[in-house]
Amino acid sequence: MRKTLFRGEDVYGTKHLFPIFLDLQGRECLVVGGGDVALRKVKSLLQCGARVKVVAPEMASGVQTLAGEPGLTMIWKGFEETDLDGVFMVFCATDQDEVNASIARLCERRGILVNVVDKPEECTFIVPSVLRRGPLSIAVSTGGNSPLWARRVRELLESVITDEYGEFTEMLGAARDLVKKTYPDDIARRQQVFQSLVDSDIFQLLRSGQKEKAKERMEQCIFSLPG
Repeated sequence: MRKTLFRGEDVYGTKHLFPIFLDLQGRECLVVGGGDVALRKVKSLLQCGARVKVVAPEMASGVQTLAGEPGLTMIWKGFEETDLDGVFMVFCATDQDEVNASIARLCERRGILVNVVDKPEECTFIVPSVLRRGPLSIAVSTGGNSPLWARRVRELLESVITDEYGEFTEMLGAARDLVKKTYPDDIARRQQVFQSLVDSDIFQLLRSGQKEKAKERMEQCIFSLPG
């Protein structure tokens, strides 16, 4: 008998995770640990505009070089439960499994998002392998089954999703604001223009290096589309 999708599992019994992109701008995030893994987490969080607190009795030289970065606080001590006060998200990146597991349990009781490095079963979220092209982000996840495979898939996509994808995404963002101002009370018209932009040859023009022509075509789609 074929197993059906039910209660967050697929036909293979694999847990389904909810894919989401979080706005961390100005949010308090905690990284427990001061090694190379912690360094990667801190850099990623800072790039997203988070306020990052690092707690560890010892910190690797790479982490120390970040001292003075806006939004970063470094505290040289062991973890205490009060470190969780006011925190939105936590990364457990110590080299002690028991400590990481204990922090994860505290986070779950407090309703705080927590990631335990290399322990997907103890996480309330996992971090995908991400390909970025300007404002365009493509996240690849294996549900914790194999981060290395997720990275390989992302690397395969890098040769397909070129910089022009990001440029086109930026143009669409600029066009979106202009279309809303041009047709403030005509939702159907706006939708028609948005569709024409996506279906146009603007992306192909960008790939062939014709950026000015691409801008002209964008204006044509916005202002010259038949009503």
